[in-house]
Amino acid sequence: MSAGTVLCRFDELVDGEARGFDPQKGGQDTLFGVRRGSRLYLYRDLCPHATSPMAWRKDEYLNRRRDRIVCFAHGAQFEIETGRCLLGPCIGQSLQAVAHAIDDRGNVRLV
Repeated sequence: MSAGTVLCRFDELVDGEARGFDPQKGGQDTLFGVRRGSRLYLYRDLCPHATSPMAWRKDEYLNRRRDRIVCFAHGAQFEIETGRCLLGPCIGQSLQAVAHAIDDRGNVRLV
C-alpha cells in the first residue's frame, strides 16, 4: 500500500455500512472501513486475536444492529470509532487503524 492510493470516493460509501478494500489488487480485502455520517473509520482487515481476516463474506464486518465490528472467525466485537475489542478473546486489544484523508475531490486516500 502506498501513500496517496485512492480507495474510493467518499460518497460511494453507504452511511452506517462497512466496505472492504484491496488496495494492492491481490484478490483479497486487506482493509475495511465503516462510514458513520461524515466520518470514515478505516482499519486493517486482521483480527488481533489470531491475525485472520474479519469478514465472513464480502463487506460483512458489522453485527446485525450495525453498531459493532465483528470478527466472524472468533466472535470478537469491536467499537467502530476506536477499534477497541469489547467482547471476545482479544479484550484489551484493538484493530489497527489506517491513516487516510478525504481530498478536495471527495476521494478517500491512504496517507
